[in-house]
Amino acid sequence: MTRLISMLLSFLLLLQSVHLSAADLVQLDELLEHAAYHQHEFGDSFLTFLDKHYGSQKEDHQRNHQEEKQDHEKLPFQQLPNQVLSQTHFFIGQRFFWNTPQQGKESQSHQYYYLLQTSGVFSPGIFQPPRRA
Repeated sequence: MTRLISMLLSFLLLLQSVHLSAADLVQLDELLEHAAYHQHEFGDSFLTFLDKHYGSQKEDHQRNHQEEKQDHEKLPFQQLPNQVLSQTHFFIGQRFFWNTPQQGKESQSHQYYYLLQTSGVFSPGIFQPPRRA
């Protein structure tokens, strides 16, 4: 079942990426009916029909055949895709440092002392090496 759902969602994503909608798929029968009408009335092949309705002859065909205007509006793939371009810019003026509590100076009586080296991201918190073995 999950395969079927993932395939359907992938198909939907493919359709949307090439700007096809479900309404276009439903209107394919209108396209075939109108192509049959053009073949019967004008003797056009399917490629000529596509050229008259979607190609270089589209404007001439719409101008010369106003009686088919309602049929032309029912054809699929007539709407222009809505594209929204959104750009977001982030400018960071300075480096971010997490404020860490200052370590008190250890007594100088010991032979050594440990100074905590703070380096940006790896400051005292949950991301620390183990303290005892």
